[in-house]
Amino acid sequence: MEVSVLMVDDHPPIIEGYKSILFYNPFGYKLNTIEAYNCEMAYNAIINSKYHFDIVFLDLTLPPYSEKNLNSGEDLVPVVKKYHPDAKIVILTSHSESIVLFKILNEHRPHGLLVKSDFQSHELVTAFDTLIKGNPYYSRTIIKHQKTWEEKNKVMDNYNRQILLLLSQGVKTKSLPDLLHLSKSAIDKRKAIIKQIFGIDKGTDEDILKEARKQGLI
Repeated sequence: MEVSVLMVDDHPPIIEGYKSILFYNPFGYKLNTIEAYNCEMAYNAIINSKYHFDIVFLDLTLPPYSEKNLNSGEDLVPVVKKYHPDAKIVILTSHSESIVLFKILNEHRPHGLLVKSDFQSHELVTAFDTLIKGNPYYSRTIIKHQKTWEEKNKVMDNYNRQILLLLSQGVKTKSLPDLLHLSKSAIDKRKAIIKQIFGIDKGTDEDILKEARKQGLI
């Protein structure tokens, strides 16, 4: 069975590694691959391909293509869905933070989501076969987080998750209104709700982050 694959990663040796692993798969798949190392190359490959991609591997962190407002692998997902609606989209990332991974799954619904530190060669082959057969595949970090997401995210809406993520990245509270397009009072109320969720009576942003890390959210 021939499988057309687009591999997008800003490190060419990683792509070569993926190709080597998958070319010698035990399932009889014959791969036709195209490689792209940044958003511009990926965009051109997606829109100009003469044939349909069966699987698209997207690294999360990529050099941007400013002209098309494509700044990451996430931004390429809608482009793939438009031009290759039947392709299985697989996002690979070095991020293991719960909030980042939840955002990817919730917003983009990829067929596969793999944390790079999770898998070795045999798992990549297993994931590939699983996806070709029409089933989703998530690496073990995703599965571990999924067990707690449902309960935690009943109260952690999108804005609250963004507040936690930005704080964990070192953004100061005073900068949040401009980034989230919320008033300072609205952000203060949301931080109070987050503290209540975490069981923090009083505390600083660092106390919030400490509890968020303890609960596996960041």
